[in-house]
Parts: sequence; structure tokens; C-alpha cells
Amino acid sequence: MFRYLRGAALVLASLAATPLWGATALQCVPYARIVSGVNIRGDALTWWDQAESRYARGHVPRRGAVMAFRPYGPMVLGHVAVVSKVLDDRRVLIRHANWSVPGAIEEDVLALDVSEAGDWSQVRVWHSPTGQMGARTNPTFGFIYPDKAQLRAFEADPALGTSVRFAKVDADMGKLSKAAVKVDGEEAPARLASLGRSLRKAAREPKLEVDMRAVQFADAMPSGRSLRDIIADVKRDARLR
Repeated sequence: MFRYLRGAALVLASLAATPLWGATALQCVPYARIVSGVNIRGDALTWWDQAESRYARGHVPRRGAVMAFRPYGPMVLGHVAVVSKVLDDRRVLIRHANWSVPGAIEEDVLALDVSEAGDWSQVRVWHSPTGQMGARTNPTFGFIYPDKAQLRAFEADPALGTSVRFAKVDADMGKLSKAAVKVDGEEAPARLASLGRSLRKAAREPKLEVDMRAVQFADAMPSGRSLRDIIADVKRDARLR
């Protein structure tokens, strides 16, 4: 666990060292709306109810569908992600923003159905900075299906907030593509590119075990914390260990 906290601290510190985030960071809602074509606005937690009379909804993943997350823990406004590929009944690849790191875009990363009923009501999601499945189990509403299933390209737009694009992970989570980490559509500095190399190494053996210390650490973080505060807490925790 120590090496992951230390790694997370280094990742966050390297990101904070660049003028990556201004007053706002890219949020999950505009990203999901553009990529999926599901034209819903407002906080992610409202998407499921808003979709009731406008789009088909269900509990079976489909390419192009929006996975709507329920508010949970520090994720007080919910979350939305777009299914990019269905691997099997329990595994899909998703594209989303503002999950692992504020403003980060993660493309074609793994999400697992861990619900007892196999209805995608509980999921775990890939965490790019540490190269493993996230420790938290996240509740979802289900899937919102667009009128026409189509994955649309997302181009960085300063009007939507600053962003960092992590390299893509392939279908079997075995390696990352040659797409370097990019900031607002441009090649990132060398220290961010080195993150891509670290992710390639970590992704070869994704770790699925749950570390309860990581869950407790995440649960203890208020949702309104700044990136600077999070970095300080991770570094302090690492020193104590």
C-alpha cells in the first residue's frame, strides 16, 4: 500500500507542478454529453431521472450508453461515464472525465460489475494513476441509451475547463497505446510522459484486491478538497508509514 500512496503522491505532485488546472477542471458531465450524444445537462446525479421521458434506460451495458453513478461518499454529485466497448457480461471499457484526478480524461479503461445480481448496480473502475482497479465499490442507477449509439471525439476546449488526457488502455488491459499523456490536446511535459511509461508497466498486472486502508483514506476526504490539500495528505500519510 505504501508504494501506491507514494506513487500517487508523486503523480499528483508532478501534475500540480505544471499549470494544469486553473479556476476550473473539466467535469464528467460535459465530457459524457459530447462523447455519447446524450443531450442532458445538470449535475450527474440528476441524469437518470431526467432521462426517464427522453431516452431508453436499462441495466445492460451497450456501446455508447451512459453509465450513471449514484452519489456515494465524497462523490456527492454522482458521476457519468460512456461505455466504449462491452467485453463480456461483467466487463466493459468506459470513457470518462474527472474521476481519478481532477480534470483527467481516461479513455477505454476497465469497469467491472461486482453486483451480486449481475445487474451492474455496483461497479469498480480502473484508477489510472496507480495502474489498478479502484478499491471503492460504486453504486449506479444503470445505463442511459442514446438514440443512436455512436462514440464522438472529444476535443479539448478551454471553455469546459482544463484537462489532462491519460494514455489509453487496450481491450485486455494488457498495455497502453502509444498515445502519450496530453494536456488540453498537446503533448505533455516529460514528467507527464513518464507517467505514461509507469502506467504501461502497472497495467500489465492490474491488481484487483481491495485494500481497506485505501477505502478509509478515500472516505475520509471531503469532496470539496483542493488538489493541494489532497497532495499534502498523501505525502503526510506516506511519511507516517
